[in-house]
Amino acid sequence: MANILIFHGDDDYSIEEAADALTSAHRARPNADFNMAVYRGTETPVPEILSAAGSLPFLADQRLIVVKGLLAHLARKGGGETAKKATEQLVRALPGLPDSTTLLFTERGKLADSHAVLKAVPATSVRLFSAPRDGTDWIMKWAKAHGIAIEPSAAHALALTTNNDPRTAANELEKLHAYVNGERPVREEDVALMTPYVAEANMFEMVDAMGMGRADVAARLAHRMIEQTGDIFPLYGMIVRQFRNLLLVKEHLSTGGSRDKNVIAQALGIHPFAADKLSSQSRPFTLEQLERIYRQLLDYDVKIKTGGIDPVLAIDMLIAALGR
Repeated sequence: MANILIFHGDDDYSIEEAADALTSAHRARPNADFNMAVYRGTETPVPEILSAAGSLPFLADQRLIVVKGLLAHLARKGGGETAKKATEQLVRALPGLPDSTTLLFTERGKLADSHAVLKAVPATSVRLFSAPRDGTDWIMKWAKAHGIAIEPSAAHALALTTNNDPRTAANELEKLHAYVNGERPVREEDVALMTPYVAEANMFEMVDAMGMGRADVAARLAHRMIEQTGDIFPLYGMIVRQFRNLLLVKEHLSTGGSRDKNVIAQALGIHPFAADKLSSQSRPFTLEQLERIYRQLLDYDVKIKTGGIDPVLAIDMLIAALGR
């Protein structure tokens, strides 16, 4: 019987990573490309998949067939008699597939325990990948597995900012690892400096409200972000970074620089999306006003770190001053 594997669950990032590892191992074999096929289960008939899985390898000893989304597609509501017959055909055929074949099914979402194919294969063939309930723990484990050193407080901050999403967390971890150049563990201040927050949309709205002098709206959005992150210090760093970028964009435009988002992005070393947003956000502010705000933020930053002012009060005072 072929080596049947089923990867399913709501952690699609880890499923893809595990499938990629299997694919990479196969590609290291001789004539691998002649003995590998990937199918979309929503588009490919079961007989075609079984034909490929039942073929003997060409000038090699192993064959890999990857099928994406077939099992959930067969179990979908409305599949009717056609899906039922295809499922029965698949279940009947699995035991007769050659030992030289590895057949991998990947599913985005947890399959029902009653699924006919799950019941037809050994329990050891099935791996359930569940999205993390504790993002900090997932980040610590993933970082260790990939040779990235990160402090627990930084992992917690990253979990908050990525909303426990494994794909986003892994991407940000790789960027943070590159930022510290692998020379030291990733720290909480690195996360605050380098990572785009889940609350970024609220940040843009808040800055828009500040630019229009709508202090009540800006204050409400600021306090919503505080509630979302649960920690005022990363949020304050985010506000400082936002106004620093606004100031840089305003200076660029005030000295005759192009308004093209790609030109701004290249000049300032930021993403084109952010460049476009910052360009429009800078319009209500004068250059002198942004310079004054940035100086005030830096002054508050020193006072916050030395205990001279409460960070929430500092944000409220800044918003109130702009609303006058």
